[in-house]
Amino acid sequence: MAKRELAVSFDIVREKNLEQLKLLNSVIFPIKYADEVYRQCMACGDLTQLAFHNDILVGAIAVRCERQPNGKAKAYIATLGVLAPYRNFAIGAKLLQRSLASAQQDPNIEEAYVHVQVDNEDAIRFYQRHGFEKGEVVKDYYKKLSPPDAVIMSKKLAA
Repeated sequence: MAKRELAVSFDIVREKNLEQLKLLNSVIFPIKYADEVYRQCMACGDLTQLAFHNDILVGAIAVRCERQPNGKAKAYIATLGVLAPYRNFAIGAKLLQRSLASAQQDPNIEEAYVHVQVDNEDAIRFYQRHGFEKGEVVKDYYKKLSPPDAVIMSKKLAA
């Protein structure tokens, strides 16, 4: 099936549109993210992005940079979501591609990774289509979800 596409514009997250990101995530995800998570994601510049259709926020990716002991960094995808009526228009794919392209511009970012609930087959397939590989399962990662376990999906970025 060919992917349908919508006209979408993108923006990075700043103070002026941070509340929009928080509201979008509160609608899409069953988890409330701490303000500190959003601050860390904003600090990563254009790795955290918003997607708009007709000036309406329809999707977002929130990524924070995690320093590693070797001085390098990993890009952690805290959230990637698209409002239900706007799914299957490749918006999530575009958000992920834009964020990963930005991460690849930084020679210190070696890898991108994300936690995915073990039974979220759609998300697992989505990340696999974008070159992510399944890694270890983290038991009881999600405190308020069932099942509580998460699989780590990761993708090497540095050459």
